[in-house]
Amino acid sequence: MLRPVPQQPRRLLEASALSHSEGSQTGQDLRYWAMVWGTGAMAQQVCVVLSSAEREQLAAIAADRNRPRKHVERARIVLASADRQSAQRVAHSIGVSRPTVWRWQQRFAESGVDGLLRDKTRKPGKAPLAAETTARVVRLTCREPPHPATHWTGRAMAKAIGISVGSVQRIWRAHQLQPHRRRTFKRSRDPSFATKLTDIVGLYIDPPAHAVVLSIDEKSQIQALDRTQPGLSIKPGRCQTMTHDYKRHGTTTLFAALSGLDGTVIGRCMQRHRHLEFIRFLNAVEREVPAGKVIHTVLDNYATHKHPKVLAWLTRHPRWTFHFTPTSASWLNAVENFFSKMTRQRIRRGVFRSIADLQTAINAYLAEHNASPKPFVWIKSADAILAKLDRCPVPSV
Repeated sequence: MLRPVPQQPRRLLEASALSHSEGSQTGQDLRYWAMVWGTGAMAQQVCVVLSSAEREQLAAIAADRNRPRKHVERARIVLASADRQSAQRVAHSIGVSRPTVWRWQQRFAESGVDGLLRDKTRKPGKAPLAAETTARVVRLTCREPPHPATHWTGRAMAKAIGISVGSVQRIWRAHQLQPHRRRTFKRSRDPSFATKLTDIVGLYIDPPAHAVVLSIDEKSQIQALDRTQPGLSIKPGRCQTMTHDYKRHGTTTLFAALSGLDGTVIGRCMQRHRHLEFIRFLNAVEREVPAGKVIHTVLDNYATHKHPKVLAWLTRHPRWTFHFTPTSASWLNAVENFFSKMTRQRIRRGVFRSIADLQTAINAYLAEHNASPKPFVWIKSADAILAKLDRCPVPSV
């Protein structure tokens, strides 16, 4: 590599390089000139003269489809330069910049064909963060921030530690820390929690022979909401839109009974959810279940389910048995999963101009669900659930 000569500015120096392939006939395959201005060298202009062996080797690299694109590009630069094309024309024909042409001309002058096939090692732009800094970020994230806030943000942590926001985010991602998220929970304080849990989970996992296990509940106050303006449908680059404000056209209540055997749902929409409507729904389920089948029903502790008239109805129908979930444990009621799925898929984004439209949509969803139902499968045993609760700081039982 030529060094600038401070004593002779604006002097055109000529240097020669020996052949990169020892023992060649020409003895000199490459010549390059470097223009030197004062103490700083300009971009080098290299005149490349290739031997036949080097030209064949470079042509093979440029035509090889399995080669990396950067190797093909560098070989094309040297081949075009050997044809006495200007740096501007070489850069334009290959689609690179002139500094790129000069760089690989110089690299070929220094290291030959092998120099085109490997990159020079580069030192990192910034030193990696110290382990103490990473540990401090993790330690502070797991504590409450000193400023008046409930949790850390990326910018607040970066300012407190003295690093970039990107570094904080990388540390959080590596340690699976998400201070912006939180999960809610509710403990059941039912003194008979373990007994009721074992009873209901036993019905799901090992139901009695010649019996039907139904999960019954009501989804009350389903609103028939109409939007003030029509929304826009989804398209590439834009999600579906819907106005924030709405028109309310009343509510309805869906009573549903999910069969754990085959996953079918018996549903009825009613205007109210008193004990009268609940008894009417029980009569409808009674007509749907074949005679001679014992019915075990899982339901929550809603006051309607324990009304004296409901208990009297239960006495008149001895094949029915109610199994109440523990308080604050509605997740044991399997029909809640069906309500959640229906809300997400049909109700939340729906547009209903009347209660009749809402009830029609719900009935259509029920019909579609029952056309291809899937059995409800409970996989967690009662012992596994109780063991997980025992790991909590405060026992639930």
